[in-house]
Amino acid sequence: MIKKVKVIISNDQKEIKIPTGIRLLIRRCCTAVLVNEGFEGSAEISVRFVDDEGIRELNKQYRDTDKSTDVLSFPLGIDGVYDINKDTGAQVLGDIVISIEHAFRQAKRYGHSIQREIGFLTVHSMLHLLGYDHEAGGLEIVRMREREETVLTQMGLKRNSSYYMDDEA
Repeated sequence: MIKKVKVIISNDQKEIKIPTGIRLLIRRCCTAVLVNEGFEGSAEISVRFVDDEGIRELNKQYRDTDKSTDVLSFPLGIDGVYDINKDTGAQVLGDIVISIEHAFRQAKRYGHSIQREIGFLTVHSMLHLLGYDHEAGGLEIVRMREREETVLTQMGLKRNSSYYMDDEA
């Protein structure tokens, strides 16, 4: 059972104003994923907004890919074991970095709200922090998508159509 969830949100970009309610939405998404996954104890997550250039630099530094992306996840746990914040006793799950510029473009591209897009990116990244990985493809992609849609539907952020698109589009 979850005891307490602390989500530390920072805005390290100046291009786009973060819409009202987005910080609360992110906190709700983080908590919803933990509840759905049966997480035990207290958790701490860091979420940071950056611009496309900021996420491109992180992508290049940590993934050797010189391009911007929508979101990056930096899990701090291994096999469900996390560092503990000595002051709070919370398990430190990791960091989520969202390009707000990318998020707005994708919301427009897929024809849904920025709330749905940021909700999706947060839920997706939270699953990465908990050990899910879709990079190998196959059943892992399906499993992760099912988990994402379950949480988003419960939160009232159900998608209205398929928005799978080739990355090269």
